[in-house]
Amino acid sequence: MSEVVKKQLVKFAPKGNDSFYDTLKSRVNEYFSSNNISHYSNSAMYIKTAAMLAMYVVPYVLIVTGLVKFSLGLYYGLWLLMGAGIVGIGTSIMHDSNHGAYSDNKGLNMFLGNLLNFIGGYAPNWRIQHNVLHHTYTNIGGLDEDIETGVALRMTPEKPLKGFHKYQHIYAWGLYCLMNIYWVTAKDYIKISLYNKQGLLVKEKLTFKKAILELSLLKVLYVAYIIVLPILFSGFAWYHVLGGFLAMHVVAGFSLACIFQPAHVVETSDFARPDDTRRMENNWAVHQIMNTADFAPNNKLVSWFIGGLNFQIEHHLFPHICHIHYPKIAKIVADVAKEHNIPYQVMPSVRSALLAHAKMLKRLGNNERL
Repeated sequence: MSEVVKKQLVKFAPKGNDSFYDTLKSRVNEYFSSNNISHYSNSAMYIKTAAMLAMYVVPYVLIVTGLVKFSLGLYYGLWLLMGAGIVGIGTSIMHDSNHGAYSDNKGLNMFLGNLLNFIGGYAPNWRIQHNVLHHTYTNIGGLDEDIETGVALRMTPEKPLKGFHKYQHIYAWGLYCLMNIYWVTAKDYIKISLYNKQGLLVKEKLTFKKAILELSLLKVLYVAYIIVLPILFSGFAWYHVLGGFLAMHVVAGFSLACIFQPAHVVETSDFARPDDTRRMENNWAVHQIMNTADFAPNNKLVSWFIGGLNFQIEHHLFPHICHIHYPKIAKIVADVAKEHNIPYQVMPSVRSALLAHAKMLKRLGNNERL
């Protein structure tokens, strides 16, 4: 690992005797063993996988074959449905697979994890940003890539305050709409360069040259099937194809931001900082639960569609368990947290989670003490 990254690393406190995490792991393992079930996917997950893929592939086939050229409204509706399909594939299939949680078959996990390449992203970048940086250093400024949003948004107390940040709770939602468009165009190239400088590409067994070549080929193939083929065969003008493409990614970007940001950037998150020796006060597991929140735990439709990521606490503590099991283990997590006097934050609905995120953006934008 490069000197750049070594200087940034923090060290979490030791877990100690009778630790929260040891107790929790023991009880969760007991749940799976006593019920004789695997912590990987099950038949319900396979059905969901087919449904999420169909949500993206079927509208695309209808568009590219020109079968809906008689209706402009239906045409745009299919692009919007594909946007929902991106969310479904990303949260329900790709996400679990890149954590090694979909299957005990590493080859299948890699194949399904690489579906991200199919919908415009780059899986190696995602694994570095999400698995390595976000899951290890959640809400730690300068290390957690998910809260490093450039100058436009201030999502951590450590970030310099700008005058326009006082309005970020208003304009952030518009920026979220652009998130996926930025991702499929420029972000992957920027991140490859950054991760190369930090010595992180080696985690994916990639050289900088290989990563650039691989990414460029994938982007060309993506543009070919998602834009060029519809221009040639959909029966609609090129500007309608671009319009549909943008609409698809606006839906995806906005939805994904509304899933992930309320789980971490809310008023209950403590945004703990390391001390002068780069040591954290809490151990890793406690840090995760102090900087994460669940929402809408009783909304089965939300849980189904967003890959159980409304159970974000359970996901951060057990990323190698398939999300299909999160609703069952959530009570175990809550009980053990209570026994160890650790706050377990749950917001009752999607609306309350989004409101909590907006309030936190406003506080950060006005530099209020946390």
